[in-house]
Amino acid sequence: MIPIIEAHGLSKRFVLRHNRSAEIKVRFLSVLQRRYRETEEEFWALRDVSLRIGRGEAVGLIGRNGSGKSTFLKLVAAIYRPTGGRLLVARRATIGTMIELGVGFHPELTGQENVYLNAAIHGLSRSHIDRIYDSIVEFSWLAHFMDLPIKNYSSGMHLRLGFSVAAKLDPDILLLDEVYAVGDAEFQKRCVSTIEDFQARGKTVIFVSHSMESVRAICHRVCLLDRGHLLFDGPVEEGLQAYQHLLSETGEHAPA
Repeated sequence: MIPIIEAHGLSKRFVLRHNRSAEIKVRFLSVLQRRYRETEEEFWALRDVSLRIGRGEAVGLIGRNGSGKSTFLKLVAAIYRPTGGRLLVARRATIGTMIELGVGFHPELTGQENVYLNAAIHGLSRSHIDRIYDSIVEFSWLAHFMDLPIKNYSSGMHLRLGFSVAAKLDPDILLLDEVYAVGDAEFQKRCVSTIEDFQARGKTVIFVSHSMESVRAICHRVCLLDRGHLLFDGPVEEGLQAYQHLLSETGEHAPA
C-alpha cells in the first residue's frame, strides 16, 4: 500500500475560555467575585493518533459527537495545525473538501461567483474553471439559481453546490463530513456514484458519518475514534460492532 496520508502521534488541543466578556460591568465584578472571572480549560480533540491511509482507500471515521472525527479532517485539509505529532500528506496531492456546509462560500456572492472563488482557492486558473463550470452546474441541478446570492440557498442547495465543486475539481483526496445529512435521495445516489467513480480511479476518500448504512456503502475500512483517541482501525463490520459496543456502554444508539 502506497501511503497518501500518514499521522504519527497526531494531537490537537483547543483552549476553551469560560465567562469571557467584554462588558466593563462583568470585568469589574470579576475582580470582586471569582464566579465572574474568566477561566481557561484545555480540550484535546485528538490525542496521540497514529494511522496510515493508502492511495485508493475509502476510510470511514466513526465515533460519538466530539470524538475528533471532524478535527482530523480539518487537520488533513490544513484548516487546523497540529498541536503535537506529525501529519504527512503526499507531495502534490490535491484535496477536495466537504467538511462543513457553506465553508468556502461567501453568502453575498452568487452561486456562479462562489464557484469561481472556491475553485480559485484550490489553485485552479480562470481558464481551467471556465472549462469545468458547465459540468459543475449540471451536476448540481442549480442552473436556474446560479445568479442568486447563496445566502438565499437552502441547506440542500448549499450541499449540491459544494459537493459539485469538490467532485469536479477531481482531487486526489476527497474529505466528506456527513454529506448525507441534507439533500434528497436522488442527489445522495449521485454522490455515491461519484464516490464509487473516485475509488475506481484510485482516489482516496475519507468519510465521516454516524450512519452505519452509509459507511457500509462507501468504505472498505473503519477507524473508530473516542475522546480523541483511536480505538479501532480495521475491517468495516468489526469496526461498526466496536462502535455499537461503545454506544451500548453509554446508553446511546447509532443510526442505521
